[in-house]
Amino acid sequence: MEVILREDVEKLGARGALVKVANGYARNFLLPKKLAVAATDSNKKIVEQEREAYLRREAKAQGEAEELAKLMSSVVLTFKHRVGENEQLFGSVTAKDIADALEAQRYHIERRKVQLEEPIRTLGEHDVTLRLHRDVSTTIKVIVEAEL
Repeated sequence: MEVILREDVEKLGARGALVKVANGYARNFLLPKKLAVAATDSNKKIVEQEREAYLRREAKAQGEAEELAKLMSSVVLTFKHRVGENEQLFGSVTAKDIADALEAQRYHIERRKVQLEEPIRTLGEHDVTLRLHRDVSTTIKVIVEAEL
C-alpha cells in the first residue's frame, strides 16, 4: 500500500514522502495515529499544502532562534554554592538551575534545551550549549563560585 507521510517516521521516511508499506502496517499503525494518509491525488495536494505551511513555520522559528542566539552569545550566568574540601560543591548546577537563571534575565528557554552531559559539580568557568532550534545552538558561560 502506498501512503504519504504527514510526520517524520523513524526508519521509514520524512514528512511528505511517498512510501510503500505493508497493508497491515498502514492500516493498524500509520493511519490510526495520523502519521500518514493514503496516496490519492486529492491527499497528495492536501499534504503538499501542509508541507508548504510547515516549511514556512519552520523558517520563521529558525529565524527567531538565530536572533535569540545572537543576543545570548554574551550571556554570563554566575552561581554561588557552598563548597567542601577539595573545592567540591554541595549539590550541583543542573539544567533546571540554568533555565531558571535565564528566565530571571528574561530569556525564555526550556530546560530540555540546555545541553548538559551531567550536572556541574566543580568550581570555575564552564561553557554550556543551548540548542534553541534543530539547526541553531549557542554557547553561554556559566561561572560557579564558592559561597562565602
